[in-house]
Amino acid sequence: MKTRAPQVVLVRHGETEWSRSSQHTGRTDLPLLEDGRKMGAQLGAPLRAWSFAAVWSSPLARALETCVLAGYGDVVQKRDDLMEFDYGDYEGRTGADIRTTRPGWTLWRDGVPNGETLEQVAARVDRVIADARALQDDVLLFAHGHVLRILAARWLGLPPDGGRLFHLDTASISVLSSEAGGAQPVLVSWNDTTHLKG
Repeated sequence: MKTRAPQVVLVRHGETEWSRSSQHTGRTDLPLLEDGRKMGAQLGAPLRAWSFAAVWSSPLARALETCVLAGYGDVVQKRDDLMEFDYGDYEGRTGADIRTTRPGWTLWRDGVPNGETLEQVAARVDRVIADARALQDDVLLFAHGHVLRILAARWLGLPPDGGRLFHLDTASISVLSSEAGGAQPVLVSWNDTTHLKG
């Protein structure tokens, strides 16, 4: 019998060539680097602290492979709503590169041409949140940096640009929940990478 509220555990995928170089990686389906594969395997031990009613992953290879390496390949359900932000014309570019032609640019304030808006991503993660809350049990999500940051903001009742407040490393574990009684959403832990330090 659980004495705590259900938890939603967020895992950002392991390292790819573009996450290492800080290039915006939306729908480009890059594989994990060898270091990223090691990160995926290192997620298995800390995630065994939970018993998950559902495991959902972005269908993109870097998230799905991280899920499989962590030990959840036999139970995962792919969810398109967990795909990364569609960066449109800024796909594959770094923030520094974009700011050479758009000084001061930030994704959170200025968005991207020919891609998704923050509100469109928020609508996707709101569906994931609703489904997770309906289960009333622990849920594990494998996805990407910006979409998970927006999901955390929406869980906490913040607008989607609240995701700017949450830095998120590759292969990190973060936990969302509610205070007892379920009325107040809370952040239990964020961006835990202690399992990678061994």
